Amino acid sequence: MTTEAGVGLDRDGGVLRIGLDRPERRNALDAAAVRRIVGALEDAATDDALRVVVIESRGPDFCSGADWVASNTAGGARPRPGSVQRRTALQAHRLIQLITEVQLPVVAVVRGHAAGLGFQLALAADFTVAAESSRFWEPFLTRGFSPDSGATWLLPRLVGIARAKELMLLGRRLSGAQAAEWGLIYRAVPDAELDSAVAVLVETLGQAATVAVGLTKRLVNRGLELGLTEAMQDEAFALELTSRTADFREGLVAFRERRPPDFSGR
Repeated sequence: MTTEAGVGLDRDGGVLRIGLDRPERRNALDAAAVRRIVGALEDAATDDALRVVVIESRGPDFCSGADWVASNTAGGARPRPGSVQRRTALQAHRLIQLITEVQLPVVAVVRGHAAGLGFQLALAADFTVAAESSRFWEPFLTRGFSPDSGATWLLPRLVGIARAKELMLLGRRLSGAQAAEWGLIYRAVPDAELDSAVAVLVETLGQAATVAVGLTKRLVNRGLELGLTEAMQDEAFALELTSRTADFREGLVAFRERRPPDFSGR
């Protein structure tokens, strides 16, 4: 794995692994780290050989959020007014946007703390698997500022308005087990089983019909903002595309031959 700016990148067949590697800062993400992840996701979006993206971490914590210490001390001067608004759109917000838009399944692996931006990484991923002892926390208002990185959009859609306000306005912390019970994440497992559970999931996704998976992800995310008629129009276009793939033909043959399909991701 090649590590730069506190982020490691590794290709293992059709799997891209993005490793957060700043354990001394509890894997808080500064601007350089965010740019590296954004670049990796932009490249992944057009890489036909990839089938899964995994976001994981080194050390005891997943991600403690954005590194505000680094942001406010870089160059020895505080950013001028308006700087946060301009930069956030191209940094933390661009990162969350890419995770939801890239037409590959994104798996997040959470152990320890997932706070702020780290929480939103877990929320934006398609499948977040967490250790039962992990902790999810929105610390924004306890620090005196408002949420960002998609928190106010993601949380109400996943758990409803009342619980979203409890998390953001009251700063309630959830264990991995509670996050799974609330429907915030895909699954929580005993700490010792985290790596094996992720391995099974990644293998399953890596053998799936990648084009159909990516377009279905897009339909679900776009459908949150559309009416039924528009959503079904999008479904028709996606169906046209997926029915032209090699995986579609393989699926038909496998069904006829009464065997599991062997999808190539194309």
